[in-house]
Amino acid sequence: MWQATVLTLYPQMFPGPLGESLSGEGLARGLWHLDTHDIRPHGLGRHRAVDDTPAGGGAGMVLRADVLAAAIDAAAPADDPRPRLLMSPRGRPLDQARVRALAAGPGAVVVCGRFEGVDERVIEGRGLEEVSIGDYVLSGGEIAAMVLMDACVRLLPGVMGKEASGEEESFEGGLLEYPHYTRPREWEGRAIPDVLLSGNHAAIARWRREEAERLTRARRPDLWQRRKT
Repeated sequence: MWQATVLTLYPQMFPGPLGESLSGEGLARGLWHLDTHDIRPHGLGRHRAVDDTPAGGGAGMVLRADVLAAAIDAAAPADDPRPRLLMSPRGRPLDQARVRALAAGPGAVVVCGRFEGVDERVIEGRGLEEVSIGDYVLSGGEIAAMVLMDACVRLLPGVMGKEASGEEESFEGGLLEYPHYTRPREWEGRAIPDVLLSGNHAAIARWRREEAERLTRARRPDLWQRRKT
């Protein structure tokens, strides 16, 4: 079973959207498992402090290395084979290839950062791999963690149901997905392309491939260039 362990200061945010739709059904059916660990009980002093002012000065607060390390050690022992991920805007961008690799493994330990950041020493000391879901900043890593887990869980055997449904989606094969159509045949003067109604499977496959390439060239030239190098 694919096991996700989330470390957060806001455990009440989980499972959140992960408890609905495909991921929620998979969770209820035991196709994957989610553990949420609160970082706060590992805080220091009467008030369970988890952060402190940044060394060298500056605005905001930083999540302490000793506090976060204690939380990680309690949630995932040293021999836990799962990758340890820290959701961070400075991390490696999450892509479909990384999602597939994570989904094929035993699961993940996901740390949700807060404040201005996390003490660099715990990132090094606990081997955290920084992962970003985009070039923007969120209030914390919880939503980013949900994005990562949703992307992984939907690829687990039995979650999507029809395995082929994930094989032609955007980013599979380095292309954006081709356009989709369904009934009615005509809507507000716009008709379904004739080739999709032809019954010619080879022509349909060719059209879909050409449309995927056209959209990728127009909307994501970076992806298109990557395929050509």
